[in-house]
Amino acid sequence: MNPNPTVSAHSAAPATPPLVWLPADHRQLGPNAMPYLLLGDKYARAVKVGAQAQPVLFPLAEAAQVGALLALVDGVMLTGSPSNVHPAHFDEDVHDPTLPLDPERDALTLALVRACIAQQVPLLGICRGFQEINVALGGSLHQTVHAVPGLMDHRDPDGLPLEQQYGPSHPVRLAEGSALAQWAGGTQAMVNSLHGQGIGRLAPGVRALAWAEDGLVEAIEVQGATEFAYAVQWHPEWRCEQNPFYAATFHAFGQALRRRQQRRLQAQLAQSTTGAPSATGA
Repeated sequence: MNPNPTVSAHSAAPATPPLVWLPADHRQLGPNAMPYLLLGDKYARAVKVGAQAQPVLFPLAEAAQVGALLALVDGVMLTGSPSNVHPAHFDEDVHDPTLPLDPERDALTLALVRACIAQQVPLLGICRGFQEINVALGGSLHQTVHAVPGLMDHRDPDGLPLEQQYGPSHPVRLAEGSALAQWAGGTQAMVNSLHGQGIGRLAPGVRALAWAEDGLVEAIEVQGATEFAYAVQWHPEWRCEQNPFYAATFHAFGQALRRRQQRRLQAQLAQSTTGAPSATGA
């Protein structure tokens, strides 16, 4: 994973930053339940500041458009969200009907995960995005982590200021020799914790890279992926530039984005020169 091909000395530096697709949430807000497409500022800001890339939205994108839209971008970041992945995607019924769902997002992002892996598009998942990657590749989730015997409550207490909600909550153990251990500078790190759901059954071909004290999987990589394909249960986007571990995560993502951008632009140049179609997913 994470190849770093040599770029020709004659290649011109891109005039624009890499483009990162962030799928939006579908929410109903206000007294009249007006539908909105939403993206949290902290996610877009982390892409802009931490990865030195430009976040982009494709409002109302559908699964059938994923291939064409991926050809326009250099990476995908799946964000956290108040909503949960519908448990029908891992053959379970809804245990708590009061928890929010977002089936329109599910329909897009589960297809998007598989397409990113197939087309070698850098992929970073955070919180819900971490769970989406596991479900898209055949895994399952605990719908209520704190109700599972032996697992602790990973939710943030109600009413805390944002600085405390997103502050360090518990340690995680990082797989020795993994990219995460490299970014953290060791095999232990303190992370925040704001989730009610978590990985139950790990998807085939997905490797766990971090564990909470109770054994819950907190980070994964897609084995066999030829480009950046990582996801974490915590929130590294929160003021990422102030946390060396989080900053290193987004720096590595940014490096993968620039590799993809260089390949994409070179493919476009080759196509315009020869007139022959060329693959942009490479």
